Parts: sequence; C-alpha cells; structure tokens
Amino acid sequence: MLSSDDKKKYMQLAMDQAKIAEQQGEVPIGAVIVDPDGKVIGTGYNRRELDEDSTQHAEMIAIKEACKNLGMWRLIDCSLFVTLEPCPMCAGAIINSRIKDVYFGALDPKAGACGSVVDLFTVDKFNHHPRAIRGLYRDQCAQMLKDFFRGIREKQKAAKEAKKQAENN
Repeated sequence: MLSSDDKKKYMQLAMDQAKIAEQQGEVPIGAVIVDPDGKVIGTGYNRRELDEDSTQHAEMIAIKEACKNLGMWRLIDCSLFVTLEPCPMCAGAIINSRIKDVYFGALDPKAGACGSVVDLFTVDKFNHHPRAIRGLYRDQCAQMLKDFFRGIREKQKAAKEAKKQAENN
C-alpha cells in the first residue's frame, strides 16, 4: 500500500518527466509506473513531435517500459502516476495492461477518458476497471500545461509580428 508521501514522490517523478518533455519542445506530460513494492518500473514523457508518432504519449511509453521490465504484459497491482488525465487511447492501454490505480494531476476537458469527457474505467462490459484517483498535484500539473501553451502562443505572435514588420520594410 502506497503512503501519501509515496504518492507525492511518484507524482513528482511524473512531473520531472513532463519537464523533460517540455525541454524538448513536447507538451509537458509525464508518467511513472510503480510495482506493488513501490519500485519504479516504467517512465515516459510525450514524444509525439520528436518521434512523429501520434501514439507516443507518456502513458504508452511508460507502459511499454514497465512490460519490458517485468517480462509480461500484465501490470497487475501496479500504479500509474501521470500529470494529465489519460486520453481514450491511453485509458484503453491502461485497461488492457491491468493497471490497478491511476493517479493523475490535471483534468483534460477536451480528451479526458477518466471522467472529463468519458470514463472508460467504468464501462461495465470491460473486464478490468482501474481505479482513477484525480487531482494529485492538480494545480501544478495544470500550470505546467498553461505555461507551455502560453509560451507557444507568444512565439507565434512574435513570429507574426516579425513577418509583418519585414513586409512593411
């Protein structure tokens, strides 16, 4: 059983992964998977732009690494810590890999599949139902995303203004 301090530690590790993504120009989303003994067995951060692959979400990368490290596809009794509510693709992978608990920070009102748009974890017909624990470091995770997208908008605005200046000269 993970203590409150353990949960905070693992979410901080997920936020560290998100920072790596941001440093590489990726949307700052990070994930960490922990086995029942509290050992980190998988980490990941968004790599969609770097790899030009729409499936390279933080959760997918962490799940692949955890499966490789355990030598099996079943991640029974493992916990996932992720900075943003999983999307439908990631929620499906979480269900299929049999992860027990999913702790996430920020809600995703556009693509969240753990309650914001849809809750795939509660679909009766699925044979596995992970438990979603929402809001761990919610404000910090949301702020990382807001700051990232604000920075992109500022760069786009500056580029647009520079182009306008060049056209006027």
